[in-house]
Amino acid sequence: MRSVFFLSDYGTQDEFVGVVHAVLTSSETDVRVVDLTHQIPAFDVRAGSHTLVRAVPYLGSGVVLAVVDPGVGSTRRGLCIQVTPLAAAPEYFVGPDNGLLVAAAEAAGESPITTVFELRRPEGTDDRGSTFDGRDLFAPAVTALCGGAPPESLGNRVDPSSLVRLFGGVVEEGRLPDGRACLRAEVTWVDHFGNIQLAATVADARKAGMPAEGGVELATVSEGDLGPAQVLTDALVPDGMVLRCVRTFGDLQRSELGLLHDANGHLAIVAGEASAAHWLNVAAGELVVLAW
Repeated sequence: MRSVFFLSDYGTQDEFVGVVHAVLTSSETDVRVVDLTHQIPAFDVRAGSHTLVRAVPYLGSGVVLAVVDPGVGSTRRGLCIQVTPLAAAPEYFVGPDNGLLVAAAEAAGESPITTVFELRRPEGTDDRGSTFDGRDLFAPAVTALCGGAPPESLGNRVDPSSLVRLFGGVVEEGRLPDGRACLRAEVTWVDHFGNIQLAATVADARKAGMPAEGGVELATVSEGDLGPAQVLTDALVPDGMVLRCVRTFGDLQRSELGLLHDANGHLAIVAGEASAAHWLNVAAGELVVLAW
């Protein structure tokens, strides 16, 4: 049995996910489809990329099929990335060449990406239009891989340096005008519970000298306080709000705001039995500043 790990922004209201499932399981090959999520915000390639990176260490052998594809039907390429996996991890990553796949493929592989193929569109699909590559391009390629086809049979090899890459999550050390040390970090993910994951890792916090106990403050900064303005916008959070440094959610009182190391090794702003993102009005793609 070959496992296919499927992620998209399709949602589940329409038939898109079910149709892709049908294509994946239409051959005689025994394929098991694992739906990672289909609730990636529409067109949000960075959110899809972050989700794949969080998931890939736990997926095991198989093929990742990821479709967050605002450029569908354009000249953007469809890809099959082949990696030499670390331990049990996916060997192939199939999807659009828009940055969605690269970070996860690099996390799964034991070396930089060296083997990439541009997918050749199957014959007989011209009359369908070009708005559903999940069904017409990517799923057939995944089915072929699961059936044992070599990736070079799917299209021509391309230079890995030509892959579209996303800019990394913002993590900046600095000092505020009042002399306090601070760490500015991008919000990469707000989960179902309203926990706010930051791009800053535990290692980033240690390097910056952030205290592991007590509290840190959410601070506002003026443009230029921490260097050049970033592409992302600063979050409009209340200045001086204290986050208590804790180890678990249970250490917090109900609705109390805290800061902890989450299950993925990142800093996360959380609230006791409540949504920190709701109380702070923070969304993915904004910047928060932690000061101490």
